[in-house]
Amino acid sequence: MAKKFIILDTETTGLEVRQGHKIIEIGAVVLNDRKKSSDHFHAYINPGRLIDEEASKVHGITNQDLENEPMFAAIADDFIEFIQGSTLIIHNAPFDVGFLNSELKAVSAKYPKLEDICEIEDSLVIARSKFPGQRNSLDALANRFEVSGYDRSFHGALLDANILADVYIYLTGGQSKFEFSDNSIISSENQNGTKSSMSLKGLKFVKVSTSKSDLDAHQLRLKEIKDKNNIETIWNNCS
Repeated sequence: MAKKFIILDTETTGLEVRQGHKIIEIGAVVLNDRKKSSDHFHAYINPGRLIDEEASKVHGITNQDLENEPMFAAIADDFIEFIQGSTLIIHNAPFDVGFLNSELKAVSAKYPKLEDICEIEDSLVIARSKFPGQRNSLDALANRFEVSGYDRSFHGALLDANILADVYIYLTGGQSKFEFSDNSIISSENQNGTKSSMSLKGLKFVKVSTSKSDLDAHQLRLKEIKDKNNIETIWNNCS
């Protein structure tokens, strides 16, 4: 069975679990073959305490929003079932793991620590190794990789999990662009800036000749596609 990769994020009532702060939202998204899937876990949680004003300014969640939401104990079994045996990818993992372990321990001693049932991969550690000395917050990475299409008015666990999924794909590979040089070297550069190259010397290439009638027929076909769909074909810009 293929390894299950889950991008996870939480929102909390405050910054310090040691001060009794609690989780108020969990968002998790499954990656299949390095692509986001529709399989996800999402829950708002009544923390049984007030949210710090500064925290509320970050995620936009108010005490009133959570009045009718379940306590952590009510979602614990479903959460464990969803993540068990997976690799959890978390940005600044000690923060989220610390809160989740605290919540699980408070509910019941039967629940294991996350690191006992999952592998934990910290995307912040990966980012710092690739971009030392630079800002590596989730927002900074999203801007660096030009991840767009999300409303960033407030942070949210499921929202940030989706953004982190996009960032993680770029951070650990992404798509590549290729360039040919005059000395028969092909170079590639990943979205994360990693470069590699290989020599094309010794390889045999087949030159294909195209008649004028073939080219004319091809151009006519492109014009038909353009006129039928009322679009500008990208092939016209590839010459």
